[in-house]
Amino acid sequence: MKIITTPDSRLREKSEKVRKIDKEILGIIADMRKLSLDWEKEHPFELSAAMAAPQMGVNKRIIIIRDDMEDKKNASFTALINPEIIKADGKVKKDYEGCLSVPSIYGMVPRKTKVRIKAKLEDGTEVRIKATDELARTLLHEIDHLDGILFIDHIKGVEDAFYEMNDKGDLVPVDYEKKIKNNKNLFPDE
Repeated sequence: MKIITTPDSRLREKSEKVRKIDKEILGIIADMRKLSLDWEKEHPFELSAAMAAPQMGVNKRIIIIRDDMEDKKNASFTALINPEIIKADGKVKKDYEGCLSVPSIYGMVPRKTKVRIKAKLEDGTEVRIKATDELARTLLHEIDHLDGILFIDHIKGVEDAFYEMNDKGDLVPVDYEKKIKNNKNLFPDE
């Protein structure tokens, strides 16, 4: 298993609902956790906050969310199966987002600051989650993946919304005309 990146067309597919939580599904979740942490080891300035199954080419409605997004040493994740947005509200706030499947590009993405979702845990327990701010943003980003949507789709055509990380770990603006606008890896259908 590996993390797939743009322009892989599998990232644009709508994922299938998980019908039964079995060994196959638990294996997919274990692979997602491993891939997230492996990616993080190669990116010293970044934290792997979450991942969706489509990011490893698996067309299933599964995401994992890091339990502590402030502590890189805490490598535990919660898996959410068939997550569904019940309500997204609050004000819209722009903030930075990156993605394991969109290498080297970051964006200033507008998202709602509150979300309520329902999902199942690995043991089949149904949960309802109220999230705000960073957790809400992360959940919305990952659920987008399950519908074939990438964060760059929310800022396509917005010239001052794209960034890249320099060798010091700082995000710096990208020349939109040169690196983004006609980039077939980011927007293959253009």
